[in-house]
Amino acid sequence: MEYKTYQPATELSSFIKCIWTLKSSAGDTLIKQRIVPDGCMELIFHFGDPYLQYRNDGTTIVQPRSFVFGQITHALEIEPTGKTDIFAVRFHPDGYLPFATLPLIKMRNKATRLSELFGSAGEVLEGKMYHAANATQRKNICESFLLERLPGDEAIDQIINASVTVILQSQGDVQVAALSDDLHIHRRKLERRFASIVGISPKQLAKIIRLQRTLKMLSAKGGCNLTRLAHESNYYDQAHFIKDFKEFTGQSPKQFYAANLKLSALFYSAE
Repeated sequence: MEYKTYQPATELSSFIKCIWTLKSSAGDTLIKQRIVPDGCMELIFHFGDPYLQYRNDGTTIVQPRSFVFGQITHALEIEPTGKTDIFAVRFHPDGYLPFATLPLIKMRNKATRLSELFGSAGEVLEGKMYHAANATQRKNICESFLLERLPGDEAIDQIINASVTVILQSQGDVQVAALSDDLHIHRRKLERRFASIVGISPKQLAKIIRLQRTLKMLSAKGGCNLTRLAHESNYYDQAHFIKDFKEFTGQSPKQFYAANLKLSALFYSAE
C-alpha cells in the first residue's frame, strides 16, 4: 500500500488535521483491516473497487463511493474487494461540526453518503472528484467545496475547542472534572456541548487519544512488556490498560500487535 498525507489549505487548517491518500500496489494481498477509534471524523472517496464493511454479526455491507464516517467508539473491520484508491479528509476532533448537516451523534459508527448530507451538491462534488486527474486536483476540488461552506470564527465553540486542545496536549491523561473546573463550566454542561460538537464524550475522546499514543509506542518499539507499556501510557495499572485497549480495539494488546501492527505502522509512520 502507498499512503501519503498532505497539509490542508491554511484557511481550513483549524478544521482539518490532514488529507491522505491510499493506493494499492501491484501484488498487494487483499486482507481484512481492523480500524480503531482515533477521535476524528473523515470525509472519504473510493475511486477504486468497493470496500466491504463488516457488521457485528459477521455479515457485510458495501461502503458508499463517497461518504463521511462519524466518530467510531469501537473497532470496525473493512476489506478491499480489489484495487484500492482512496482520497480522504481527516478532520480535527471538533473540526467537522461547521460543515455538519446532521446531528453528529446520529452519524456515530457509520458511513453517511454525501448525497444524504449535502443533497445534489454532494452528488456534484462526487462527480468532480471522480473525474479529477490526480490527487492535487482532488485536493483543490474538495477544499473549494469545504471553503464555500466555511462559517465565520463565531461558529467555533471556544470552550469545546479549548477542551479538545487540553485532551490532545495531555495525550488523554486528563480528568473531565478537572477539565470542567479549569474551564469554569459545569461538568454536565461541558459533556452535553462536547458530545454535540465532537460526537463523543470528553471521557471517550481522552481514552481514544491515550490509546492512540499507546499504539504509536507499540509500533515504534516493536512490542514491549505490557506492564511497562501501561506505566508509560499513564494507566493506573495493567488491568485498566487491557480493559481500555479491548474496549476500543476488540482485542488484547498481544492479539492486536500480532494481527494489525504492520498496517498500523504504515499510517503512524507517515503522520
